[in-house]
Amino acid sequence: MEDRIMTITIQSVHFTAAEHLEEFVNQKVAKLDQFFEGIITAEVILKLEKSDDTENKVAEISLKIPGGDLFAKKQSKTFEESVDLSCEALRKQLLKRKDKVRAK
Repeated sequence: MEDRIMTITIQSVHFTAAEHLEEFVNQKVAKLDQFFEGIITAEVILKLEKSDDTENKVAEISLKIPGGDLFAKKQSKTFEESVDLSCEALRKQLLKRKDKVRAK
């Protein structure tokens, strides 16, 4: 098994992400590798939605994997929570994809 490290890019729109937030995102996204080997890249976009609501922190994560891309977008009160929810959604998608690959 070759040990490839996926590339994680983080983009923060209309604000500068704090270092601890970027570390959090990197750790969370890197863990997705446990569920599906072969993730090529992960693109994370963090942005503030213009709204009066406090739940205006959006995390969009797209994963490039062999056979197609996966995507999740979640919005909540904190970027950490949005990233958490997005990663959980992607984990489910990765497991489904893994089952499909295994079934072939």
